[in-house]
Amino acid sequence: MRNPPLTTRPRIPGDVAGAAGTPATEGTAGPRRRSPGFPGRRPGLGGGALPPLVAVAHGSRDPRAAATVEALLAHVRLARPGLDVRAAYLDHTRPALGEALSGLDEAVVLPLLLTEAYHSKVDIPAALAEVRRARPRLRVHQGATLGPHPLLVAALERRLSEAGVRVGDPGTAVVLAAAGSSDPRANTIIARTATAWANARGWHSVTAAYASAASPTPQQAVRGLLGRRRPPRRVVVAPYLLAAGLFAEKIHREALAAGAHAVADPLGPAPELAEVLLDRYAGVVRPDACRRLLPS
Repeated sequence: MRNPPLTTRPRIPGDVAGAAGTPATEGTAGPRRRSPGFPGRRPGLGGGALPPLVAVAHGSRDPRAAATVEALLAHVRLARPGLDVRAAYLDHTRPALGEALSGLDEAVVLPLLLTEAYHSKVDIPAALAEVRRARPRLRVHQGATLGPHPLLVAALERRLSEAGVRVGDPGTAVVLAAAGSSDPRANTIIARTATAWANARGWHSVTAAYASAASPTPQQAVRGLLGRRRPPRRVVVAPYLLAAGLFAEKIHREALAAGAHAVADPLGPAPELAEVLLDRYAGVVRPDACRRLLPS
């Protein structure tokens, strides 16, 4: 089943740019349309060649996490073959951020994270500060996290559609299952994203849930929806996670045990995420440099 286009652009709190549209087909060479918000908004990077894009992920002992990162960045490289795109990891996996920046004079560092929380606010700046102490002439510009962004909603709908869910079905309640954060502001953004998604698409409801650090858990959210006096016809779960791993497996197992009718896969290397990453890059580099990346 094809994922229908987003006919209404959800107003996602904290989003800086982006236009809704029909997602590119996964497995193609990348987005065929102009990447949302690609003309940059912040002038000031040095002239000459475009600075490399260094995407920083959390890192995991589970090899599936790094495989997902590499697959996602492969989409970006195919979409923009003139751009130097590198991966870096905060923990468990190499290269570390300093290693990924080796040999560069300038770079744009983008957190490969779905919410702005501890890793983007503390860990990445601390790692960059360490690199700068060793290489004071290195020019590094940190961009925004992947989320919130309307194309992430399109990616969530892609995964739900692949799980057999009719997108926007008024009889279907969605549980948006995030990892959860000790930062309440990050969890609030997830809750607001759920509300915006429900309003834009006509679902019965969209309920935010958290696998850790906050409540309700996905299991509690599913049980709460099914326990209503007039429950929705179906309850499905959309993991707001980048890759398979412990959180994804926990959400899948406990949501089905609670009675969920379907649990989608994590976002993975969805082509919408490649577009978001390029959009975040465009938010840092100067406008005339961005135009050299745009398709003709």
